[in-house]
Amino acid sequence: MIKLNTMNIIKTSFLLWTLINSVLFAQEILNRESILDSIVAVVDEGVVLESQLNTQIDIVRQRAEKDGFELPERKIIEEQILEQLILEEIQLQRADRIGIRISDQMLNGAISMIAEQNNTSFEKMPDMLARDDIDYGDFRRDLRKQLTLEQLRDIDVISRISASNRELSQCLEIVENNIVNDSEYNLSHILISVSESATADEYSKAENEAYEIIDQLRSGSSFNEMAITYSDSETGLDGGSLGWRKGNQLPTLFLDVIGTLEKQEFSQPIQSVSGFHIIKINDVRQNIRRSEIEQTEVRHILVIPNQIIDNETAKQKLEEAREQILNGEKFGEVAKLLSEDPGSVDEGGSMGWSSPGIFVEEFEKIVGRTKIGQISQPFQSRFGWHILEVTGRRTYDNTEDLKELNCMQQIKNSKIANEIELWLRRIRDEAFVDKRI
Repeated sequence: MIKLNTMNIIKTSFLLWTLINSVLFAQEILNRESILDSIVAVVDEGVVLESQLNTQIDIVRQRAEKDGFELPERKIIEEQILEQLILEEIQLQRADRIGIRISDQMLNGAISMIAEQNNTSFEKMPDMLARDDIDYGDFRRDLRKQLTLEQLRDIDVISRISASNRELSQCLEIVENNIVNDSEYNLSHILISVSESATADEYSKAENEAYEIIDQLRSGSSFNEMAITYSDSETGLDGGSLGWRKGNQLPTLFLDVIGTLEKQEFSQPIQSVSGFHIIKINDVRQNIRRSEIEQTEVRHILVIPNQIIDNETAKQKLEEAREQILNGEKFGEVAKLLSEDPGSVDEGGSMGWSSPGIFVEEFEKIVGRTKIGQISQPFQSRFGWHILEVTGRRTYDNTEDLKELNCMQQIKNSKIANEIELWLRRIRDEAFVDKRI
């Protein structure tokens, strides 16, 4: 790179100054063209670069080599990965527009959970990743992106899915007699998708393609290789793997089919609004049906600092309230006068019976070390300042609650796959995309 001395430029003639700037301008144009040469797709206000595409192709190749299955020709893989990168870019742009931000605190929390799952600490994660030739900075960037996409889908899709009373009643009836709900399945999946506005001819074409895949599978073709080559699902490049799924959390359209299949068998094409699905059972395992948990009954008083009440004042108000209660005033009456928690103030601060993990960490710690009948000292959480009283503890058989909760989740999950596929097709159709390969 040429460095220009400012004093020398000032001393040169205007003509020379103009010539230098002309050369620099031309160089800038050439650099821009070089950048454009590396763009493989323009996506709305962003781009997908050739380096991104090549990186993902290398990852897929390494995974295929490790798992021992062959990949189709580069052009097919290139098209599949490019489409994934385009969809990812569309989603990231949307996440940015609606203000989704993953803070360092959230990111570090997610990394801590990953570290715990791998029997290590947050501090040792860089060294552990380095042993697998993974750059810690790249790992943080990719995880931040993944968390962003998860939040976007929660907002745009999952939060809008509901279960009706009728659906819930039907599910609970099925649970009582359906062995599928009490099992876990390791599944693989192939999707031949259609657009939201697909015609009858397009549905017919997709169905024919699905049955052609069935013929190849019957002839001995690898399900993983078929998924990589043909599946439009996001799991396609992972060989179609869905991992372990609980039976009571499977999409409804899969439930009846799963019950008829043995391990290592695959289904006929299953039609849905998003296209045609082929499911394979890789493995099955049974679950324990009965469940018991330790619950705590808690009531609290919350004071939220603001422009008028600072932290010290909030803490002092709770110290005074604690003294009033210890001197004979009823906790519930003091809570109704003082607490700023809209969810419990009308109940005298009572939060009812609570299961582990329902409270934020700093609140849960105080609950855990407070004895029944004791009133805690004032403490701070992310919501403000609290005092609390533990009024009871019990071992609770939550089997029936879990059935209902699982049914609610199953109904939502039965809709999630289709809703996400439709949402992805919709935002893809609405986006401006210019492929350059």
